[in-house]
Amino acid sequence: MLSTKSLKLQLLFIFCSLSSFAQFPIAKLEQAYQNLVDDSQAKYAITSLCVLDAQTGKVIFAKNENIGLATASTLKTITSATAFSVLGKDFKYQTTLAYSGKIKPDGTLQGDLIIIGSGDPTLGSWRYEQTKENVVLNSWLSAIKSAGIKKIEGSIIGDDSLFGTQSMPEGWIWQDMGNYYGAGSSALAWRENQFDIHLKPGGSTDAEVSIQKIVPAMPYLKVINELKTGSSGSGDNAYGFLPPYSNLAYLRGTWGMGISKAGISLALPDPAYDAAYRLQDTLSRLNISSTKEATTARRLNLEGKALPTITQKLATTSSPDLSEIVYWFNKKSINLYGEQLLKTIAWKQGKTPSTRNGASAVINFWSAKGIDKNALNILDGSGLSPGTRVTTLAMASVLFQAQKEDWFAAYYKSFPENNGMILKSGSINDVSAYAGYYTDKNGNKYIAVININNYNGSGISKKLFKVLDALK
Repeated sequence: MLSTKSLKLQLLFIFCSLSSFAQFPIAKLEQAYQNLVDDSQAKYAITSLCVLDAQTGKVIFAKNENIGLATASTLKTITSATAFSVLGKDFKYQTTLAYSGKIKPDGTLQGDLIIIGSGDPTLGSWRYEQTKENVVLNSWLSAIKSAGIKKIEGSIIGDDSLFGTQSMPEGWIWQDMGNYYGAGSSALAWRENQFDIHLKPGGSTDAEVSIQKIVPAMPYLKVINELKTGSSGSGDNAYGFLPPYSNLAYLRGTWGMGISKAGISLALPDPAYDAAYRLQDTLSRLNISSTKEATTARRLNLEGKALPTITQKLATTSSPDLSEIVYWFNKKSINLYGEQLLKTIAWKQGKTPSTRNGASAVINFWSAKGIDKNALNILDGSGLSPGTRVTTLAMASVLFQAQKEDWFAAYYKSFPENNGMILKSGSINDVSAYAGYYTDKNGNKYIAVININNYNGSGISKKLFKVLDALK
């Protein structure tokens, strides 16, 4: 039988061992974090790390956790969590095909076909079987034929009025706009608001790059090609400069010799017009002609004309549910989805569906749950804006609270795997960040958000991973 003294010594040893084990990840984290801060790439940078116990929400380790930093795409974790909370995981967008006027006995529609957009970012997208361009166009065609329409004495109108005319968040930069990842929002989005340009480099450095083809063909768009051939191995440094609602695109930069990519993807300048144009073109090929050119609600408004009154709805196209949309939003970091969701959140709350109102709705939502609104300086829904500033503690707090919701399983599933952890990545100019979840081999669960702004050089993500490896 142990003496009282021996028992006390044994208990003290166990307590010290447990305490040492509990502190071990913290010591490792502190050293790993310091190594990052001392690295030459971080000499002029601001670095922040916040690690929470995922079970309790208590801070395990944090440095600079209350400094607002540009988030890049890690902001999508907050946008998607808010969308789940406000819209519901089963939310679906609905796009309506309708007509104005009347249909004569001979099948002539004396009026217009109208595609009424509600903000669906998946309409015409190749990612889902039910939303593919040909599937959507064929469903509209079937509805038009079923209505007995054989000729249109009018136009095909893309109704993009719901989201207004400001497609780009104010914080986005010129170099991003015009490229597929900088595609602006629209109440009538189409094919993820992008198209492709296939390129071929010249035979030597600085030689002209040739355009092989544009997919799909864009006859209403003029492309000015100023691209030059880059050296072998220099890769893709090509950018499209294409303002919203313009019909003129400039290609600038370099396209490297030996590059394996077919080309680049640019942003549709007027998605609603393109949707109306594609439907009109499809009908024309089937000898269902229109007497007027395709147009949009915005264009009609510029002409001082109002949208015609709807006579009859022909078809409704539903999007995949929000869980599927968020899956691709976070897995592939689709900026367009974030901007569409942000405006939809504002609309759902009875506000004008604008970027500003959506951002305010996100901030107010999490402020009501105890997160300081001053820690959430949000300018967009995707994180493409370098002016968006969020603290790592605020983002970690959102991730913690998300675990309590009935949509968490779908949310968690949308996070990519990085470095053997479930982490959403973010990267814009001189910004690199990761945010997500990790369960170690002993079953300890962590929430981690790490962010570095204004670093220099390349390959910084590997050094961020070394910090997070201290949790393993």
